[in-house]
Amino acid sequence: MSPQEAQQELIEEFDMFDNWMDRYQYIIDLGKLLPAFPDEWKNDDTRLDGCQSNVWVQGEKQGENLHFHAMSDAAIVSGLIAILLRIYNDRTPQEILNTPPDFLAALDLDKHLSPTRSNGLHAMLERIKTTAHAHV
Repeated sequence: MSPQEAQQELIEEFDMFDNWMDRYQYIIDLGKLLPAFPDEWKNDDTRLDGCQSNVWVQGEKQGENLHFHAMSDAAIVSGLIAILLRIYNDRTPQEILNTPPDFLAALDLDKHLSPTRSNGLHAMLERIKTTAHAHV
């Protein structure tokens, strides 16, 4: 599935919900599906600044693709991580750089997240893009 197809699928899933309370619960549920994040990766190199909660992102090259591991100590932020990974994980660096986060506007995430969560989301996206730039 291409990044654009993944974004479209995500938008369609969110369209199934009638209100933002259900959407928040769905985001939280997505976060619960994140794989375990080893404690040894929780360090200053992987920790993101700009997030109110603790967020760690570890990226590594696997073949031609970048694979990301990430976690947060906050439920909604973990769900936002899961959304970003769904779009950008296991892609080539160039695919990542060529994929604008169109889903943010389509889902109205910036309008429905607190300013600190929105900043955190953008910090996570920036880390993913920065990692991709380093591997182009």
